[in-house]
Amino acid sequence: MFPFVKVAKVATKVVEIAHFVAAALILAAAVCALAAPQYLHHFVEFEPVGNVIVLSAYSFEVITPSLNGLPDLTVFSLYGFGAVIIFVLIALIFHNIYSVIEKSEGRTSFQKDNIRKLKWVGVFSIIIPVVGFVMGSVIKLAVGVDAVEVSGGMDGLIMGIIVLCLTQFFAHGVELEDEVEGLL
Repeated sequence: MFPFVKVAKVATKVVEIAHFVAAALILAAAVCALAAPQYLHHFVEFEPVGNVIVLSAYSFEVITPSLNGLPDLTVFSLYGFGAVIIFVLIALIFHNIYSVIEKSEGRTSFQKDNIRKLKWVGVFSIIIPVVGFVMGSVIKLAVGVDAVEVSGGMDGLIMGIIVLCLTQFFAHGVELEDEVEGLL
C-alpha cells in the first residue's frame, strides 16, 4: 500500500470524527443558548467585529448584532441547528470517502458499493448549501429580515454535481470489468 493511501485513510477518519465532535459541541451550545443562556460562554467565545458577530459554518454565514458581546440567542440557536446538520453531512462525506479508500485496498476501485458511496458524497455535498439557504430563511423569518444578514455559497452544489458526474465513470468501469470477467 502506498504511504499516500495510509495518510488518506487516517486523515479522512480524523476529519470525520472531528466533524461529529464539532456537531455535538455546536448542538450543546445551541441548546444551552435556549435553556441556560447564562452558561453559553462556557461553550463558545464570541468575538464581536465592531457591533456585529459573525457566525460561520463553511459557506453558511450569519451576521447578527452584538448584544453585550453575545449574538441574539434565537439567531444563535437556529444557526447552531443548521451548523449541526452541515457538520454531520461533512462527517458523512468523509466517512464515505474513508469507506471507498478502505474497500479499494488491494482491489479495484470499480465496485458497485464504491459507486453508491460516491453518489452519497455528491448528494451530501449538494444538500449542504440547501441547508444553509433553508436555515438562513428560517432565521430571517424568526427575527426579521432586517435583523440579520445571511449568506451562503454554492461550492457544495458545484462539487456535488462534479462528484455525481464522476460516479458515471466509475459505473462504466464496473461494466467494463464485468464484461472482461465474462470473457475469461
